[in-house]
Amino acid sequence: MKKVSFKSGVHPFEGKKFSENEKIVKIDSAEIMVFPMNQHIGAPALPIVKAGDRVLKGMKIAEASSAVSSPVYSSVSGKVKSIEPRRLANGTMSQSIVVENDFSDECEPGFGEVRNPNEIPTDELVKIISESGIVGLGGAGFPTGVKLTPKNAEHIDYLIINGAECEPYLTSDYRIMLEKAGNILMGVSIALRLFKQANAVIAIEDNKKSAVDLFEEQCKSIDKISVLPLKTRYPQGAERRLIASVTGRMINSHMLPADAGVIVLNVSTVYAIYEAVCCSIPLIHRIVTVTGDGVNHPCNADVPLGIPASFLMEKCGGIKENTVKIISGGPMMGAAMENLEAPVTKTFSSVLAFTSDDVADMKTTACIKCGRCVNVCPEKLVPQLMAHAANAGDFERFEKLNGMECIECGCCTYVCPAKRPLTQSFKLAKASVRAAKKV
Repeated sequence: MKKVSFKSGVHPFEGKKFSENEKIVKIDSAEIMVFPMNQHIGAPALPIVKAGDRVLKGMKIAEASSAVSSPVYSSVSGKVKSIEPRRLANGTMSQSIVVENDFSDECEPGFGEVRNPNEIPTDELVKIISESGIVGLGGAGFPTGVKLTPKNAEHIDYLIINGAECEPYLTSDYRIMLEKAGNILMGVSIALRLFKQANAVIAIEDNKKSAVDLFEEQCKSIDKISVLPLKTRYPQGAERRLIASVTGRMINSHMLPADAGVIVLNVSTVYAIYEAVCCSIPLIHRIVTVTGDGVNHPCNADVPLGIPASFLMEKCGGIKENTVKIISGGPMMGAAMENLEAPVTKTFSSVLAFTSDDVADMKTTACIKCGRCVNVCPEKLVPQLMAHAANAGDFERFEKLNGMECIECGCCTYVCPAKRPLTQSFKLAKASVRAAKKV
């Protein structure tokens, strides 16, 4: 089959060799579990428990607070110790429910009950998915129930399953594709029931040949589900790029994928849909990659939500003494972590530990107008002009240069010979523009 791609982006060092062959290992829960209310795009969840209450595994402890929000469930049984602000991996603070684990794993009634999805009415499927607290597990965290209820459901003709995992070092999606392929396909079939005109395309980068081969074999006898190998190129897995590569359709920041007749779901999100619908398990765990040359034993871990990153790292063999940098997420779009006390949340995809820090050693110089940033930008922007406007505080000019279309992929920063922090400037400028419009 012909492989597709796009004409820009970069090919950073993949780094997947550290953990791509490491099977998923299950990590136990910690003594103290922390469940933030901000684990998704949209309004924070609202606690429905209080200090002193006993909670059960699989019990809802916070409810969605608006149309774009998502409930939170406890991954353990125990006692609510407090509800207080806690710091997340990205450095922000979030009101959080702190639970003291009793290690009895007493479950909410009905938790884990096996169900036949074919016996569940179609209009009930989205309710189950929404109520299970499922959000986009590829990193964005958009509530999946909202995504699956577009105004134009009858016009959706593509359901794209994102198996690109284009960020360097990350291998959790790859492992879940290899180890849970049948369950993923069941989740895809469930999602397809919501869109009568749609066909599903499982899009996988060609550096994951084993996953491509496995899904091609399993999809031979399945109607309306196919596999599309993609050329390995960052940021192939970014939603806009993926839609363009698979369908040829273009969207911008003022559009939703549904406006182009497309719904995009990450493979891990689809697996969570399978668990919610077929196994009555809300989103209380996720697969996390622990890797980098600073990790003693790189792995892919099945982690209960709420455990501290420090506990996860301890269970995965710890980090080396000469580690100098720790990142949550991928090296291109992730965030450096000040420490490992942040809890694992729905959008927490990895912990990367490195024994050197190229960024800290960089010396920024003036722009030499080489144009490399323009050549690699997947949105066809002009980063050097955007940076000039952003750094001058000229946000009106920044908008006129289509700065709000930046997807913050980091390609421009990666190739800049002057080592200018372009992407960081754009993030700050976009935040300033949004803040001004809210006043």
